[in-house]
Amino acid sequence: MLILFKFATMNPKVSLVIGILCISFSPIFVKLAGIPPIPATFYRILIAWLCLLPYVIAKGKLKIGRNELWIAIAGGVVFGVDLAIWNISLMTISATISTLLGNLAPVWVGLFSYLLFRKKAGSLFWKGTFLAVAGMVVLVGFRDVLALKFSNGVLLAILSSVLYAVYILMTAGILQKVDTLTFMFYNMLGASACMLIVCLFEHDPMSGYTTSGWLYLIAMGLLCQLTGWITINNALRHLESTKVSIALLSQTVFACLLAMLLLNERLGLNEIIGSVIVLAGIALTFLRPKQQKAN
Repeated sequence: MLILFKFATMNPKVSLVIGILCISFSPIFVKLAGIPPIPATFYRILIAWLCLLPYVIAKGKLKIGRNELWIAIAGGVVFGVDLAIWNISLMTISATISTLLGNLAPVWVGLFSYLLFRKKAGSLFWKGTFLAVAGMVVLVGFRDVLALKFSNGVLLAILSSVLYAVYILMTAGILQKVDTLTFMFYNMLGASACMLIVCLFEHDPMSGYTTSGWLYLIAMGLLCQLTGWITINNALRHLESTKVSIALLSQTVFACLLAMLLLNERLGLNEIIGSVIVLAGIALTFLRPKQQKAN
């Protein structure tokens, strides 16, 4: 287990690749586990948190400022709700489409930053946003969009991306002030506590799962949540956030390949074309125009 936490100090580029591969398995495990989506969210986060707990205590990484503590916990609540909603969407639409729509978060971050903080976005951002929306129209179907006919899975996946955008805005810059593992400890504490309350309120079954179901939950906790986010957060501490965000889009490609191999999912032509357009649009929103050199 100690080797796992070495990921928090490894080469950031290698760390990013490992992180992307790990989180790409998330939609696959959710579908294969056969467990209600909200309990699956709770156990995924709880298992990762329990593994992190003894290490954080032993290394004395519990100390955190009051403001940072509240941001980490509140951000965890938003992250937990976001993940639960995304898991629910996976129950009704393909892993590829759900993952793709969940990656729309950068578009919402730019829009919210402009609307709430009047942070100006360049022309490339607006072009990318338009391209991403156009891709969604192709993906969902032009006639369904005109008739405002969206499946629950599509709407939930989009809502998940909006919540993740809120999470990004809430926790922006905190990893520059707080140790990665310290932040993750309190972040996952908030997320798991929130999901436990929701599970109890909804009377979701918390036990009685199959052996394979428990194994998939453990895999989600150790591989997707703990290893995936330790390595991605480590990359964010050292690499330019724009480059990390663009690289994370490859999660959709890996998830698609895994879904084809392990879930026998196949995409229609309009879904493939729409997905490519959406990915191109999201990538474009990250780009910044090159500044011309002074003569």
